Amino acid sequence: MTEIFIRKATKQDHETIVNCQIKMAFETEGLILDKKIVLNGVNQMLNESPLGYYLIAEDSLKNILGVMMVLYEWSDWRNGKILWIHSLYVKPEYRTLGVFKTFYLYLKNLVTNSIEYKGMRLFVEKNNTTAQYAYKAVGMSNEHYDLFEWMK
Repeated sequence: MTEIFIRKATKQDHETIVNCQIKMAFETEGLILDKKIVLNGVNQMLNESPLGYYLIAEDSLKNILGVMMVLYEWSDWRNGKILWIHSLYVKPEYRTLGVFKTFYLYLKNLVTNSIEYKGMRLFVEKNNTTAQYAYKAVGMSNEHYDLFEWMK
């Protein structure tokens, strides 16, 4: 089994993050994203930490296995932050190795050992049953909320 390490992304990871986001959008929703817009969006996140941050999963040889954005939500009900797992992409050749589980356990440990963080959430494309299975396998549930949106 491959040992997986999680680290916070740096500005040097921007091209990798952009490429992963473009691949994820096409793979999950058939969307073709404008690379310049995504590059600007990724750089904005890397430069403005109050929004959140990216995590990188890599192996002992520093091969990047996957990328995940973590966003903050303030919960007045809980008087603390909820971490949103967002823009998660695991490269196809590394799927089934436990990359998502490693990301999840990394964040769960942060939440468990912090008075600031109160939980984690994510949303998933309705037809992405593989991802839904992975989320349920680590103990997450979808019993409380449905997502509604309006997008320009």
